[in-house]
Amino acid sequence: MHIRETLEQMESEYLSPYAMHSADSKGRMKPEEQCDIRPVFQRDRDRIIHCKSFRRLKDKTQVFLSPDGDHYRTRLTHTLEVSQNARTIAKALKLNEELVEAIALGHDLGHTPFGHAGERALNDVCPEGFDHAVQGIRTVDILEKDGQGLNLTFEVRDGMLNHQTEGMPCTLEGKIVRFSDKIAYIHHDMDDAIRAGILKESDVPREITDVIGDTTGKRLDFFIHDLVLNSVGKNDILMSDETAAAMKALRQFMFENVYQNPKAKSEESKAESLMKTLYDYYLKHFDKLPTFLKLLVSKGDSRERVVCDYVGAMTDRYAVAQYEELFIPKSWHY
Repeated sequence: MHIRETLEQMESEYLSPYAMHSADSKGRMKPEEQCDIRPVFQRDRDRIIHCKSFRRLKDKTQVFLSPDGDHYRTRLTHTLEVSQNARTIAKALKLNEELVEAIALGHDLGHTPFGHAGERALNDVCPEGFDHAVQGIRTVDILEKDGQGLNLTFEVRDGMLNHQTEGMPCTLEGKIVRFSDKIAYIHHDMDDAIRAGILKESDVPREITDVIGDTTGKRLDFFIHDLVLNSVGKNDILMSDETAAAMKALRQFMFENVYQNPKAKSEESKAESLMKTLYDYYLKHFDKLPTFLKLLVSKGDSRERVVCDYVGAMTDRYAVAQYEELFIPKSWHY
């Protein structure tokens, strides 16, 4: 069978000349035999979907810690929305959908429990610092599969590493995910904030809504259309100046009214304290870590980094359970 080769040939005939073609990948960290059916980026997507760190995203905070309602986003639903936005844009521009999907599904694998509160806590206590994008690469390179890693392609790893504002991916597909991440969280975090009663739609300044729309759905549609229309036929992913300015203003509005809102963030100091306590505990009781993590010290990693690997990989629920197990007295039974 030559199914993979046929699919690669279809890419070369259909995709934009600016697309990243599967056959042109720079390859993997460790050479391995190609799949006879799947091109490399499809294979990476499958590896990410089936890995443990992807499944743990379902119990990790997006913005609201342990919300009572059923419809608030988690880190997993955020990831799926980023993926859908990215695929829509990539398909319209004839770019590689499988590459954008793999990057999007993997972009937050390094996130901590309790969202950015957990990330801040580990960054504060670890001498080497902690960044979820860097940790995501460490997760897929080293930590997954009990130390074997997923051995993803260069292009997927590059997109994961550079999905934040300060990064710049080397492929157009990675640039799409970088934009899609911001579009997704602005869209759904406002939706969740309205659901929580923290915001009303009428609170959004008119100078913003006049440009990009007065509902979350209209804004999502507007951002995606603007990216597609300004990027078609170009070797770049671009927003119009007016839309970019409106997005910047909307992000600032969200930081002031949601991300730094005492009502939405009232529990974050507790989450940060919990994370720091677990970090200190496992640094002092390093022997309690899984064997494959302890072995990383013999390969050159510090104990501090390895403890971050363990604590940072926890879900919200597991971190709370560990804290209760270790520090909350239990009722005595005879």
